[in-house]
Amino acid sequence: ELSYVHAEGYAAGEMKHGPIALIDPEFPTVALAGQHALRSKIVSNIEQIRARDGEVLAIVTEGDEELIALANEALTVPSVPALLEPLAAIVPLQVLAYATADARGCDIDQPRNLAKTVTVE
Repeated sequence: ELSYVHAEGYAAGEMKHGPIALIDPEFPTVALAGQHALRSKIVSNIEQIRARDGEVLAIVTEGDEELIALANEALTVPSVPALLEPLAAIVPLQVLAYATADARGCDIDQPRNLAKTVTVE
């Protein structure tokens, strides 16, 4: 929402059921590629994206040379237990959102439609 770019997340096993049709050189993919049970599926997805000339920014565990080499760009996060991997990925994703918004000339300090208060029911 900070950069006003439409983005969608999907599970690794869902790529061949729709998202793969969107892949082209102008459509970047951000892959959360940790050391969890679906790693082989994510590697396969990145290979499929690259085979279609898609750009991949992968958030990978430090030292994962295979994924660093496979992606166009890679951001590394510390190795943590699998349950904590999503938390480790949050900071680079927030920095990506910030940098994207800044590059697009968005008002980072005062995003449009930002409510000054939060209502809790």
